[in-house]
Parts: sequence; C-alpha cells; structure tokens
Amino acid sequence: MSVTLDTMVDTLKAAAESSRLRILTLLSRGDLTVSDLTEILGQSQPRVSRHLKLLLEAGLIERYQEGSWAFFRLSDGERTHGFVQGLVAGIDKADGQHSRDLERLEDVKRKRQERAAHYFSANAASWDEIRTLHAPDRAVEAALLKLVGKRPFQSMLDLGTGTGRLLEIFAPLYRRGIGIDMSREMLAVARANLDKAGVANAQVRQGDIFSPPVERDSFDLVTIHQVLHFLDDPARAIHEAARLLRPGGRLLIVDFAPHGLDYLRSEHAHARLGFSDRQIADWLAEAGLELEETQEFEPRGASKAGLTVKLWLARDRRLLIADPNSEIQAARETA
Repeated sequence: MSVTLDTMVDTLKAAAESSRLRILTLLSRGDLTVSDLTEILGQSQPRVSRHLKLLLEAGLIERYQEGSWAFFRLSDGERTHGFVQGLVAGIDKADGQHSRDLERLEDVKRKRQERAAHYFSANAASWDEIRTLHAPDRAVEAALLKLVGKRPFQSMLDLGTGTGRLLEIFAPLYRRGIGIDMSREMLAVARANLDKAGVANAQVRQGDIFSPPVERDSFDLVTIHQVLHFLDDPARAIHEAARLLRPGGRLLIVDFAPHGLDYLRSEHAHARLGFSDRQIADWLAEAGLELEETQEFEPRGASKAGLTVKLWLARDRRLLIADPNSEIQAARETA
C-alpha cells in the first residue's frame, strides 16, 4: 500500500527520536503499559506518555483499554508493522542502551509470569478436576495441528483464549495471532505463557466473544476452544466467529459431546452439557460455513463417567480466488 510523501515524512519524524525508537523496539516484543515502559526506560510517566501520544498520532502504535489498565501495541497495519520491524532489525544488538532495555523488559515479563503463576495455582485444582474427565490435552493438540496442516497462513484469532495455549501451538504457522478473553486474570496468564514460549507474533486483548474488538473478514483461522459450553447462546458465538473469517477461512471448535454430568453446571459454571454433531452442523450452516471434518476423543480409560472431546472443522463457503496469499489459491497453484 502506497502513502503520500507528507504521510511518510510524518511517520519518519515520529520514529526519529531515540526514546520513541526504544519504545517501538520494546513493543515489537509484546504489548506493554505506560508503567511497564516507564520502568524500562527510566523516564517519568508524563514524558513517556508524550512519546506514546506522538507515536499514536503517527499511526505507528495503538492503544487499548483492559479494565483500568491501558496497553500499547504496534499498529496492526501490514505497512506500518513492516516499517517498524525494518527499523528494529537495523539496531545493533550490542548497543549498550538496547541491551539494558531488553534486560529490563525481561524483568517486567518475569514479574508478569510470577503474578500469573499465583493466579494459576489458585485455580489449578478446579481445572485439573475437569482434565481428569477427558482425553489428555496432548492428544487433542496433536489432532488440532494435524487438522490445520502445515501450510503457513496470515492471521489467527482465538476466541476465549484462556491460557493462550492455542496461540502458542499454532505460532509457527501464522504471521499474526490475536487472543480474546473477558478475564483480565486469564489474559495475564496468557501473556506470561506467550512470553515464556518466546511467541512474539501474537497478542491478547480483553473483549467479549459476542463482540470481539477486531475487524470482520480478517482471519484465516478462528478457534473456539472449550468455550461454547460456558455460553447461554453458543449459536450466536459461532455466527459472530464466522463473520470474522476471510473468504475460505476456517473455524475450529473444540468442546464436549453431550453428557450427563449435571454437577458441572453448579460447580464449574457450565451452561451447556455438551453438543451433538447435528447441533454444531446446523449452527455452522446458519452462519454460512460448511462442516468439513469431525473427530472425537473418548475419556481417559473410556470411562462412562467421563467427557468425550469433539473437534469440528468448518470452512467459509466464499472463495478468495484473487488473493495470491490465500490458502485456497496456494493449494490450487501447487496442485
């Protein structure tokens, strides 16, 4: 995408200052708050805020609110993102200031991980109880990777991202990943996990699965992993997810088959006791998607008192023939 000369000059001016270039370098490695940046840069909050304001006005970064916290990230635009990455790549890794910034960034991330670990340990017993009722996570994750395949794609959205695990396992495939979750505590866990795994091409945001803060027709893969059974209106969630797919994009759903474990309603806030293939297929069809494949995993030891995990993979019926980067077009050219 081309830009006017004046716009390019303004962009270069915004980036052409040492503190602002340091900020761009830090944000290229993950989303940060003003407090994070103040701690890393060793500057006052008003000064850091001023730099952020100029970068925002130039369209190099974006701001989003998460409860009382404001986070900053690099702009999602491909032109801007590529421009910033090019600048950052040219910085000498042996530069003393650059090295100190990265050391302080690691301290900030370590503190995040400690807070996330505390929250996770406080809730681990509840999650572990559910895990004992169904097939091991590794078996399900291996199936997910096989279903999606090895072909790289542009963008992924994980609705109800939780710990960010799906963003982590699919990171080698996508260029840009986004996770959405309503819980600030879970977003903290997800950020810590992505930092620990070295995933720099994904970010997480607070948002409602019924109205996610992302653009429509933007994603090659949308995932909904163990979320639908918490919702009063899962059909609506599927419909909203379908609107976020690019033509030919795929929706991957992971949830439980119908079961009779009624205590999961009162003790674990499950609104639905699983879903049948017919239910999911009907909802997908109503959303304009075509069900391509289903898989299921029996509970551990095939226990009748356990939970059967189901995978449903669907595709948007529209074809994006003109886009040379689309998965469908690439498949045709290599056929």
